[in-house]
Amino acid sequence: MQLYFYNDTYQQAVDEYQITEDQLRFTGSPKECTELSLNNPDRFAILAVENGNLVTYFNLHKNEGVNPYSNNPNAILLRAFSTDTRHLGKGYAKRALKILPNFVREHFTGINEIVLAVNVQNEVAQNLYKKCGYVDEGARTMGPKGELIIMSYYL
Repeated sequence: MQLYFYNDTYQQAVDEYQITEDQLRFTGSPKECTELSLNNPDRFAILAVENGNLVTYFNLHKNEGVNPYSNNPNAILLRAFSTDTRHLGKGYAKRALKILPNFVREHFTGINEIVLAVNVQNEVAQNLYKKCGYVDEGARTMGPKGELIIMSYYL
């Protein structure tokens, strides 16, 4: 598996990415999130590709994106994390999260923390993040889709 920054060569893969309404209760669609990243220099669409297939998608968001969740100026926010429904249950999300710290170290100088906000009701995602080294230190906030647990991975 490799992580790539979005570029136009991946547009068709993003357009064909399959995500269910149930997933969309907790995350944004890759198509919409990619458009947001193209208009914001602090937001990056990241694609996890396995054997030429886009299997997992997320955004990394610096500066203002982190502010609602952390006061650490050297943190980056992991947001809009999802796995294409055709690839669920194959371990791709876990693999993407495991290789993410090195990707951040390589491409984002000075970042020392990856922050995320996960919906309290999304227990599957919470367990995945914990297995991948993210820590729940008790911080909570309200988001547009309900109460969120703030978790961190320290680089």
